[in-house]
Amino acid sequence: MENRRQHRHASLFDQDKRSSPVDEPKVSFKSVNWGRLFGYLNPYRGRMALAVLALLLSSGSGLAFPLVIVRLLDSVTQAKSFAPLNNLALLLVGIFLLQAVFTAVQSYLLAYIGEHIVYDLRTSLYNQLQKLSLSFYSSRRVGDIVSRLSSDVTQMRTMLTNGLTGFLSQTLTLIGSIVIVLTMNARLTLFVLALIPVLILAAALFGSRLQKASTQIQDQLADSTVVAEEGLQGIRVVKSFGREEYEIQRYHNAMEKTFHAALKMAVYGSSFTALMMFLGFSTIAAIMWYGGREVISGHLTLAMITGFLMYGISIAGSLGGMAGLYAQLRSAIGGVQRVFEILDTRPTVQDEPDAALMPPARGHISFDNVSFTYDGEAPVLQNVSLDIQAGEILALVGPSGAGKSTIFNLIPRFYDPTGGVIRLDGHDLRLVTQHSLREQIGIVPQETMLFGGAIRENILYGRLDATEEEMIEAAKAANAHEFIMAFPKQYDTVVGERGMNLSGGQRQRIAIARAILKDPAILLLDEATSSLDNESEGLVQEALNRLMQNRTTVIIAHRLSTVKVAHRIAVLNSGSIMELGTHEELMQRNGIYARLYAMQFRDPEEELAALQTAANNSMLDREGLTERPAGILSRILGQG
Repeated sequence: MENRRQHRHASLFDQDKRSSPVDEPKVSFKSVNWGRLFGYLNPYRGRMALAVLALLLSSGSGLAFPLVIVRLLDSVTQAKSFAPLNNLALLLVGIFLLQAVFTAVQSYLLAYIGEHIVYDLRTSLYNQLQKLSLSFYSSRRVGDIVSRLSSDVTQMRTMLTNGLTGFLSQTLTLIGSIVIVLTMNARLTLFVLALIPVLILAAALFGSRLQKASTQIQDQLADSTVVAEEGLQGIRVVKSFGREEYEIQRYHNAMEKTFHAALKMAVYGSSFTALMMFLGFSTIAAIMWYGGREVISGHLTLAMITGFLMYGISIAGSLGGMAGLYAQLRSAIGGVQRVFEILDTRPTVQDEPDAALMPPARGHISFDNVSFTYDGEAPVLQNVSLDIQAGEILALVGPSGAGKSTIFNLIPRFYDPTGGVIRLDGHDLRLVTQHSLREQIGIVPQETMLFGGAIRENILYGRLDATEEEMIEAAKAANAHEFIMAFPKQYDTVVGERGMNLSGGQRQRIAIARAILKDPAILLLDEATSSLDNESEGLVQEALNRLMQNRTTVIIAHRLSTVKVAHRIAVLNSGSIMELGTHEELMQRNGIYARLYAMQFRDPEEELAALQTAANNSMLDREGLTERPAGILSRILGQG
């Protein structure tokens, strides 16, 4: 039994792995638009110039330090008074002070620029995410997107500030040190520089491996963020099914993959660091060996070889630092590409260049031969023609997958039809701006989505400039004011993540209040009263009836009360409208709707009466008479 359970869990984990976000495109050093990347520094080029100036002065002070040491040693060995020694010591302290000041200025400016770049990148990335169409989110998970907003943007910030200035600092130190030691002893300088090709080869060898390992870490970290986000958002479902251990294991598996990817990068990084350290200390040993021979031969003084040794350390350190920065740059490329991928994604639904503003709508909606497919292959709607009059209440019924939700998504232009035209008051929806269209449409979904703030914020989301009185009137119309006032903080009560602190009926009434406050001409209602208790259902239904007054309303019907209140009913099946008419007309046809009504919408009292009649007139034996009604009663009670 335990083995079967483990096998089942393994299958679930495999399924979760298969449902991960779409594979990211492969990245390379040449694939990054460096001009665009460094363009994020343009707004701060003045401060960046000051930071570079401070860096140059700080690095220049560092280059002067070994020269002063050489003079200091010469003064100790040659001078006959303390004055030269005192002056050189004071000069050394002055150099250190200047270096400290310039370093502090540089660090502050880089932090200022870096934080602004993070702000710019994250806000522009979030702006882009808000503009993208729903089709973008159908193939990606929120955790992966959040990972790009956080860790990937941080990598870009590090590259643009610390990476850039670090590279400049190391370059300046390297060039300056080489120039100075060339003036001191050309032969010894050429001996040291012979090690440069070895360092370049090591950087190239490890750089590509570090880039691949870093990209893998970012992808695995995004996957683990997805698992955590799903587990926390669905915590009610997790606890109701007792799947805490399963979610813990799922996150453990995701983090284990991240851990192994990080270990792989650690192996490459530590090996690279160790190699650089070995080459650096080997350079120092070579300088000491060769310089010692020069001192013994009388070509160099002890002070000169000490200065040369210090500059040799600077050269080796600069080469190692540049190699390390190159490796970091390769590591960050994956994050840069992941951010640019989102910024370069174009919404599938876009306003035309000359799109007009939608005038105040009366609410006349027409579908003219509309077809639609989500994946470009399987049709969801096929040549649907439908005319919804202003102020009409239309109920959509049909089996799951018939196309009811797709019609919902097409009216506010969450998607554009792949064939045909949808018009509102005669205006082709593709020729008006999305914002002006959606301003006139209110949506109450089946699964109510509330933000985690206060009740006040959630209701005012319908109209941000509404007054306190208007907000309260909307809550009263939605039958929400009474339970809101019962809370200690009333309208300032925090609803919690996705409204977890409220009951289902309370969440729905706040969503209705939000829609009432918006006062839309068109209402799209995915009725969700079937999961409520009788009292909550009555309050929600009463609020919905107020909301539907004098509005064009399209409802996905789940309940008998909705079918009865609708002016007309459209019956969908396999993406086509099979029947259209009033309840009475469709019942007389005795077609699909009549069968659906008998199975799903029939009044329990009608069902009981029919059952009693059948029982009275039946010639069944005692066992059949008691068993059959019980089965029907069970079905009725189960639906109610």
